[in-house]
Amino acid sequence: MFFQHIYDKSLAQASYFIGCQKAGVAAVIDAKRDVDTYLEIAKQNNMKITHIFETHIHADFLAGSRELAALTGADMYLSAEGGEGWEYEFPHKPLKDGDVVMVGNLKIEVMHTPGHTPESISFLLTDTPASDEPVMLFTGDFVFVGDIGRPDLLEKAAGMKGTQDVGAHQMFNSIKKFDALSDFIQVWPGHGAGSACGKALGAVPSTTVGYEKARNWAFRYENNEPGFVKYLLEGQPEPPKYFAMMKKLNKVDRPLLTEVPKLKQLNAAELKAALDKGIKLIDTRNKSEFSEGFIPGSINIQNNNSLSTWAGWFLTYEEPFILLAEESQLDELTRKLMRIGLDNIYGFVPSVKVWEETGGKLEKENRISLEEFKSLKESNGIQVVDLRGATEYESGHIAGADNVFVGTILNNLDKVSKDRKVVIHCQGGDRAAIGYSILAGKGYKNVVNFSSGINEWVNEGNPVVS
Repeated sequence: MFFQHIYDKSLAQASYFIGCQKAGVAAVIDAKRDVDTYLEIAKQNNMKITHIFETHIHADFLAGSRELAALTGADMYLSAEGGEGWEYEFPHKPLKDGDVVMVGNLKIEVMHTPGHTPESISFLLTDTPASDEPVMLFTGDFVFVGDIGRPDLLEKAAGMKGTQDVGAHQMFNSIKKFDALSDFIQVWPGHGAGSACGKALGAVPSTTVGYEKARNWAFRYENNEPGFVKYLLEGQPEPPKYFAMMKKLNKVDRPLLTEVPKLKQLNAAELKAALDKGIKLIDTRNKSEFSEGFIPGSINIQNNNSLSTWAGWFLTYEEPFILLAEESQLDELTRKLMRIGLDNIYGFVPSVKVWEETGGKLEKENRISLEEFKSLKESNGIQVVDLRGATEYESGHIAGADNVFVGTILNNLDKVSKDRKVVIHCQGGDRAAIGYSILAGKGYKNVVNFSSGINEWVNEGNPVVS
């Protein structure tokens, strides 16, 4: 058996390439959209991709199953569980609980494991030449390392009322299926630490059934379904705005993107014309570089592992946008964005100098130190705005601070004063940089950024309240 774990750090998302070396055939599970990765693995190992599997209709990334099928001719094997409203709307081979699919000598058995979503399935793999016992379980968003999938996304992100309680009870029953498996089976989940698909995912890539039975919180509620449901639903982080669109695009027939696009470089005149039309500019530079001089109206979303998530909060799927980034970073940036379906890139500019060539002036961010913040806070005339998520805020915040989550700040501008001095902060500065750029673009001149945030506040021995 050939096995390779492919991990996208930007979305904390795992996909899998498994192959039968004797037959020269392979399968991909939960493919990301830039599928050239899998084509290269197949080429290097002299294998043909013949099977494509998905564990469920994903909310956090745009699956590349259809792109991969178009390029390889492989069949897509997708869940037929979940009932009405949970059917994939394009040709595929349907899978039900207990179905078995052979990939050469590899036996893949389907387990219906609803809870995260009604149609979720897991794949139990047996390497038949080596053993009659299964060796691996691919769980998707069912069981993670140290956590389980959240059942509230359909309700919170897609507006499907009443689904989170049903999903939580389904998850309780699915856990019993997992509990019945042999302890030695390796568990390969769909996500790792940093994903918004759970509360506290572990950082290691895999685990075993036995380890999760012993250490995962979900197995401590064996005879306490109400307690399980309560703990599962409480304290879940805000689901990113783009999740609702992913649910739709992963289910319906949609245009395919079978290669990573090349971006057009805009000259000064093209940049000015685009900005005059209201096309958004995403400045992907480091927050410190951005603070020293930025193009008015631009949004600072740094090119790090969170770029696609934050872009999904502030960009729509209908509007074009421009990237400010060095040319050497464009392939990486484009891949991160296409993985959540943000393909409508109007072009790029390599630096702020292009704006200055138009005669445009740069703005500077007003940052303050901890001592400056303390001095301002003692004046009692300011508003402190904590841009972190609600769960983070409730676990400990600066006394008197208002909570406005940065992802929803455009819908909550009325909560940020235009009359008083406003100090914004987050945990360590990244979200505050986004927030400052958003507020500056909306005409706020009274905002200063305590960029080092709660981290420095606490490290210097200052109190928080919860």
